[in-house]
Amino acid sequence: MFEDMPQAKRSRTRRQPKANAMRILVTFALENEFAPWRAMRDFRPENMGNVETYGAKVDGADVQVVVTGVGLRLAALRTRDVLKLNGDSVEFVVSSGSAGAVRRSYVIGQVLAAREVKAEAPDAGSGTIGCSGALVSFAESCGATIVNQFYTSERAIGTQEEKQYIGEFADAVEMESFGVLSAAAESGVPGVAIRGVSDLADENLPLDMNEVFTDEGKVSVPRVLGQVARHPGALPGLMKLGQQSKTAAEALARFLDRYVTTVAERSAALNPRGAA
Repeated sequence: MFEDMPQAKRSRTRRQPKANAMRILVTFALENEFAPWRAMRDFRPENMGNVETYGAKVDGADVQVVVTGVGLRLAALRTRDVLKLNGDSVEFVVSSGSAGAVRRSYVIGQVLAAREVKAEAPDAGSGTIGCSGALVSFAESCGATIVNQFYTSERAIGTQEEKQYIGEFADAVEMESFGVLSAAAESGVPGVAIRGVSDLADENLPLDMNEVFTDEGKVSVPRVLGQVARHPGALPGLMKLGQQSKTAAEALARFLDRYVTTVAERSAALNPRGAA
């Protein structure tokens, strides 16, 4: 089914298909990225220790969502923790959430799926990880725009100049996918990065977003208010970014709902459950 996995991972013994629904792990950095999909389906909190997880049946799929917090390190850590607990039952992983476009051809709310993810973070992981070709193909059939590369940054990229530089080699920038896919690869689980565009290549972020995240990768409201108090002119831009992020999250929710259903249906046809 996922014959395009890296050679190093093919040598691992793959889990046999289970008799129940396909189990899919989907990650988001923040609760607000997940909120529209959570409202569409009966996602319920699950007990996974210190990791914030939710589970729901989505037609032919058994979906587990992990809210990792913002950042490559946290994303890798939380994904790794979940896969250690139930990795034998997870059949593929989706790194999801918002992304900033770094090329002018993309629009707010457009859903992008990457062929590969690149990072340059010596202390947290660097290099390039390829996404499963089968999962990328399924994303295209569900309406995603296929792009060559996402760049996972250690920090929020907020200026047009920074985006222009990254746009020389990547299509969009985000902060978690490399960590998520690295953890998936360690467990021999195929993965894909799928993101909704929340800000454009020619837009500056209204605030230095690196100043508003807590050590747990969550947005601190007091820190946001403090930034706005120091920069009151940023308020209209912050409200605009909030609306764009909502648009991106809603588009992503509709896409993911179609996507996990499609993958579960098509993979069952390709590799019937219970087959040797």
